[in-house]
Amino acid sequence: MNGNTLQYHYKNHLSDFKDWSQKAHAEDWLLYGENIGKYLSLDETSLSNGELYTILTNKNAQGKKGAIVAIVKGTKASDVIHILDKIPLEKRNMVAEVTVDMAGSMNLIAKKCFPKTEIVTDRFHVQKLASEAVQEERIRLRWEVIELDNTAIQKARENGKTYKAELLDNGDTHKQLLARSRYILFKSKTKWTKRQIERAEILFKLYPSIEKAYNLAQALSHIFENNTNKDVARLKLAQWYNKVEKSQFKSFNTISRSIQLHYIPILNYFNNRSTNASAESFNAKIKEFRAQFRGVRDVKFFLYRLTKLFA
Repeated sequence: MNGNTLQYHYKNHLSDFKDWSQKAHAEDWLLYGENIGKYLSLDETSLSNGELYTILTNKNAQGKKGAIVAIVKGTKASDVIHILDKIPLEKRNMVAEVTVDMAGSMNLIAKKCFPKTEIVTDRFHVQKLASEAVQEERIRLRWEVIELDNTAIQKARENGKTYKAELLDNGDTHKQLLARSRYILFKSKTKWTKRQIERAEILFKLYPSIEKAYNLAQALSHIFENNTNKDVARLKLAQWYNKVEKSQFKSFNTISRSIQLHYIPILNYFNNRSTNASAESFNAKIKEFRAQFRGVRDVKFFLYRLTKLFA
């Protein structure tokens, strides 16, 4: 029996899919209020064709059976709140902590549905913004170098000469240096190899603005990694804000304002050092499950099988 035939018989005869109690509204929402726990994660994921769903999971289930509390189509706060409000308020008030990303809709959902709960903004989303700001500076300079190269090549041709790009001490051209430095700027200096150290030294010497941006991003990471006291972390963040203001980086000033707007939930991280890693891990499981199906053709049946495993 081939796989398609087996799936057909499982869907239509062997499973209870036809009698599934949530089948009628499965594409719009699924709710398993009995799976609610003290520690929850709220995140979004794509099931098919970029269609986003908001997923609430129970951290204590560790990505296994009982993990899914709710799946709601879309990320509109009012839609998700309407579904989560179906869970009795007494149950929702038992939740001690909900971790979210920096999206305003996720914060609003958590505040409205879990009014007595501590909301924690995921530190990795904050750090990701800083890393993207570093890459933005690298890319800006790379485009400048490409344009200078193009101009030099054009002039050489007009003069009947052959253009030769300058080779740096490590054998890179300026364009190659900026292209090949992408990954080292995501990593801490302590994790660089010898060749990466050499490349970084040349990069920072030629482009000090990248070094300044990299140091700001690393300083923010160190605050999250090396502090366990909320008051100390608050002071360190204030000092970091001052460095950002002096740096005059537009993108880092934007990050600084974003952090200030999410100040309390970001600082709540230092209470239990909770992250949204469990939600990201669960999203990875969904992607793997989707890959086994080679895409999602029947959303209802896919969600049925997903909840059989994780709800």
